[in-house]
Amino acid sequence: MDLPDVGIPPRLARRMSMAEQYEYLRAKLTRRRALVSADAVAGGLLTGCSGAGTGTTTAGPSAGSSTGPSATTAGPSAVTSRVPGSAVVPFGRHLAFGADPRTGMRVSWQVPAAVRGPYLRLGARPDDLGRRIGAEMRALRTPGVAGVRPAVEQYYVHAALDGLLPGTTYYYGVGHDGFDPAAAGHRATIASFRTAPANPETFVFTAFGDQGVSRAATATDRVLLAREPAFHLHAGDICYADANGQGKTSDGYDPGYWDLFLRQTEPVARSVPWMVTTGNHDMEAWYSPDGYGGQLARFSLPDTGFDPRTAPGVYSFVYGNVGVVALDANDVSYEIPANRGYTDGRQTAWLDRRLGELRAAPDVEFVVVFFHHCAYSTSAHASDGGVRAEWLPLFARHQVDLVINGHNHVYERTDAVKNGAVGRPVPVGGSTDPTRDGIVYVTAGGGGKDLYGFPAGADESYEGRVADRESVDTFHWTASRQQHAETVAWSRVRYRGFSLLSVEAAGGASPRLTVSALDENGRRIDHFEVRRGA
Repeated sequence: MDLPDVGIPPRLARRMSMAEQYEYLRAKLTRRRALVSADAVAGGLLTGCSGAGTGTTTAGPSAGSSTGPSATTAGPSAVTSRVPGSAVVPFGRHLAFGADPRTGMRVSWQVPAAVRGPYLRLGARPDDLGRRIGAEMRALRTPGVAGVRPAVEQYYVHAALDGLLPGTTYYYGVGHDGFDPAAAGHRATIASFRTAPANPETFVFTAFGDQGVSRAATATDRVLLAREPAFHLHAGDICYADANGQGKTSDGYDPGYWDLFLRQTEPVARSVPWMVTTGNHDMEAWYSPDGYGGQLARFSLPDTGFDPRTAPGVYSFVYGNVGVVALDANDVSYEIPANRGYTDGRQTAWLDRRLGELRAAPDVEFVVVFFHHCAYSTSAHASDGGVRAEWLPLFARHQVDLVINGHNHVYERTDAVKNGAVGRPVPVGGSTDPTRDGIVYVTAGGGGKDLYGFPAGADESYEGRVADRESVDTFHWTASRQQHAETVAWSRVRYRGFSLLSVEAAGGASPRLTVSALDENGRRIDHFEVRRGA
């Protein structure tokens, strides 16, 4: 198995564990960064004032608080500005759609030191990148912890591409003063993407959550790429730089994991829009607001939600005949309450409006919703009563066609659920009509992080190894953070292995979603169809 390119000599990398690779890379990158003291970061100080208007945004904790807003602009610091631009090589490219996937794309990347004049070159051919678009650099500061980690600065760059042609392949390269991607020595860094078609046509998208940095994560990425998806949905718990996932400054946290993650993901995300939402391990309490400052620095997601400045993981887009809605379940979770209620109900009100708009849109035949915490699962975290209370009535009212979650590190799929019970059994290879039967909920949490299991007596049951059970003993979380026992009949498919979801959306005379689950080797472990009015 090939290892991801993480900047380590191949012979050395093969003898190292992932943790050893991480330490090697962190030491390597730390030597190239200008580190600031914890006191300077906590006080909101800038790392230099060499000039304003350079397109650099610096974000970090506000004075005396890990959750107050703090963002300003400044040029590269006196230390980092002495690093020649030719010595700073971009990495970690990742795409996301703009507001309209037919005409807009956002390209993001990381640089190991501050740079001047970041930009993107764009063209219709890899040897003709004549269009040059300026980019914005965002500097993210993490304060040091005595005896644990030094203070760290990370630099992320974002270019907004709008006015693109639908259904068109574009080639691009990213650079800055001193590093031109069109130069002869850098042309191997050129990548491509394709905008959504003007009219609906058959396409594939993929999904999983709970990925992290590991050989298994790399394996699922390879299976994903082989599907040639139009986009990928990441249902949260992206990197696991925050090891505890409680949304507190007492959580174990190392921002260097993001360097590894973006290098690991680049072979896929540089050409496949990587549409993420927010999990509990993505609440990084060191950054304002509400622990989402890191996500705001690293990603450039569609600004179609109710407030992209405070809830970046909440948005929607339409691709072909499918409307997609991303939600932040930290806002409603009973299990992990760090950010519970942070939107004061605005997210749920927006969700109601947006689902209504999508259902009324003449070109939207299917609506898919994805978020982190599970509405229905029997694995370790089980089901979140807050999700059920706040959002399931809206899913039923607007007849959502498919719900995708993460959080539990397994693959689990329900029958069609209606009013909290089985509306229609959906065996492997079966079909369902959401207008009649209810909604199928998929837990796709096998993206690469350490796996979970199922309750005692609940055997795995998947394609090629079906072991149906009439019921499974499990629980759901209550508002008082108690585990309320329940016996359920909706758990249809259970697989304890690394996996991902692949969905083919077809329109025309017979619109349908063909949903398949694949293991880390590409072997199918589940499949079913969703047809409306069938």
